[in-house]
Amino acid sequence: MMLSIIKNYKIALCVITLLSTLSCSKKEKKHYDIVISNINLVEIENGNITTKTVFINNGKIIKITLLDSVDTYRAKNKVDGTNKYLLPGFWDNHIHLRGGDSLVEENRNLLPLFIANGITTVRDAGGDLTLEILKWRKEISDNTLVGPTIYTSGPKLDGSNATWAGSLHIESSEDITKALDSLEKIPSDFVKIYDSKISRENYLEILKQASARGIISSGHMPFTVELNEAVNSGIGAIEHLYYVLKGCSSQESEITQAIIRKELSFWDAMDDLIISYNDSIAQQTFNDLKKANTYVVPTLHIGDILSYLDEVDHSNDPYLKIIGKGIIKTYEGRIKRALTASDESKKSRKELNTFFKGLTKSLQDADVKLLAGSDSGAFNSYTYSGISLHKELEAMVSAGLTPLEAIQTSAYHGSHYLKKNEVSGTIKIGKVSDLVILNSNPIQNIKNTKDIYKVIKGNKVYDPKNM
Repeated sequence: MMLSIIKNYKIALCVITLLSTLSCSKKEKKHYDIVISNINLVEIENGNITTKTVFINNGKIIKITLLDSVDTYRAKNKVDGTNKYLLPGFWDNHIHLRGGDSLVEENRNLLPLFIANGITTVRDAGGDLTLEILKWRKEISDNTLVGPTIYTSGPKLDGSNATWAGSLHIESSEDITKALDSLEKIPSDFVKIYDSKISRENYLEILKQASARGIISSGHMPFTVELNEAVNSGIGAIEHLYYVLKGCSSQESEITQAIIRKELSFWDAMDDLIISYNDSIAQQTFNDLKKANTYVVPTLHIGDILSYLDEVDHSNDPYLKIIGKGIIKTYEGRIKRALTASDESKKSRKELNTFFKGLTKSLQDADVKLLAGSDSGAFNSYTYSGISLHKELEAMVSAGLTPLEAIQTSAYHGSHYLKKNEVSGTIKIGKVSDLVILNSNPIQNIKNTKDIYKVIKGNKVYDPKNM
């Protein structure tokens, strides 16, 4: 009898132990929001590719392993990455959300286009919809609106009677202080300076005051200023290549003085700047940009578009069926100017555009940090939100960059420029899970950046085909 009791006790104990073990085993299974298994992870810093499994919780990458041990976890959303490629979500480092009250909804409707194109972050380089942008980025953060992370400058800084609506007018040092105070209260992510009316003195003073406050800056540059003056005053990024070209001229001082005396216009100066381009001066300029860690935004794709508006028919562009009619209406100004320009002006514009491609390659060779930016938005004819970033990367490769170098100008350089590299820009544990999965290797062919399988923004997985 006693032996039977002991035997039954041992059996019961074994059953309890087994159930306990199974229960503990169940509890030990970790839960993840998203798991991307067996994917070719592209290390954007160096182009190395290794097969990894990536684990995501609460919008962050929390684990990266070599193998997919499916029996150790549960995933709300699992993505099979076999034979696919994982990169940081692309950044478009120069867009515009603008156009006033009548275009608010049309601008808002552009935001999903970025996600559909694998662009998880954009840098809004100034406009007149700041309050709306702040609202949109909260909605995006709350997952009530599909769109990219938006870093914005808020209003541009310019002189009185500025070209762009919504600009803060600067006529004195006091105006600069007030403007920077207001931008910090927004808070804006950087200050953007435009060059339509700003004086050289106020331009340089803005840069100095922004630098003293630790505010990141970017901008055009009035031709009344020499490039080294802007760099020495602390400009963080130079938008477009006109201003770099000016700094590579053996006649920069003379041309600057002619501009100050109003003997020469911006566009009339271009031919003189190309003719007086000097290799040794250019190399010194590149060294100065590199030493100061000043970024350059070439915007090559929009240059291609605008230089050939007189020759290329865009009437059948598929994006014209997607974007709003109000934004399309804003294209008319540039189109009309291009079509009515003199033959000489059309020829000069095309030659300048070609020259800029060579200048972009020279900047890359000199290790000046470049930023990929499309300049998409209202008023910039046929430069469409989303797809234009890929066209910019293709233009960079056409100019002589490798596909890896071009891709690095997107999220990798963009995150460093805005000092967000601790939280984004590469695929590392602890960084945000803003990612793009491609069907084919973009390091082999830059056009593969458009071959998108899935886009991950935080805890959401998007299929571009269903957007």
